[in-house]
Amino acid sequence: MDPANIPRHIAIIMDGNGRWAKERSLPRIAGHKEGSESVRAVLKAAADFGVKYLTLYAFSTENWKRPKEEVAFLMELFMQTIENEIAELMENRVRLQFLGRLYQFSKELQASMRAAAERTKNNDRITLNIMVNYGGRAEIVDAVNAIINERPATSDQRPTTVNETAIEQHLYTCGIPDPDLLIRTASEMRVSNFLLWQIAYAEIYVTPIYWPDFRKEQLKEAIEAYQKRTRKFGKTEEQIKNAA
Repeated sequence: MDPANIPRHIAIIMDGNGRWAKERSLPRIAGHKEGSESVRAVLKAAADFGVKYLTLYAFSTENWKRPKEEVAFLMELFMQTIENEIAELMENRVRLQFLGRLYQFSKELQASMRAAAERTKNNDRITLNIMVNYGGRAEIVDAVNAIINERPATSDQRPTTVNETAIEQHLYTCGIPDPDLLIRTASEMRVSNFLLWQIAYAEIYVTPIYWPDFRKEQLKEAIEAYQKRTRKFGKTEEQIKNAA
């Protein structure tokens, strides 16, 4: 692995918790518990490797459709994780953010998320973005509505167009660079409504490894695969080589 070519921002679709548990004849919640251990291990590895931003897809806007018992367990897991990990996050200078439609969570969970974000806001080693009640389409809709609501109500004053800069400034991820690398575990070949705007030029890496088995070595392999790619951003390979 080339330490001079570490992706600044890695985003991960953490998939396979349920299948991991099923293959071991365990309840789905066992997969989520083991998956939380992977979060801890991958965060530490990412910080050690020099990654500055790690964004994890923890709970989508569609996940409310899952069995009520599983959703309730996930809400409790979020609460416990925040309470149990905050001291270690501070010690390791991790900035924690929860991004998504947070207002749909319980007031207690919202308060816990806000308190953790406030306590860690000045940490500067790595930023951990936990995407909860998140959907890429919902984020874009919320951004456009925020732009509309900011503008004067009279028709002669309200601009009629919206540009990319305006949308980017109103995304949940405002101020965060777009992901360089998108990782998806458990072999699924789709982005599942995750960071639809931000991953326009991200390199995509898919692994058959289930999320509960994804740890430091698997992250290293993903980064090594990323380093073999040529990022063109719409240019030809010749243009990239000449610029280098």
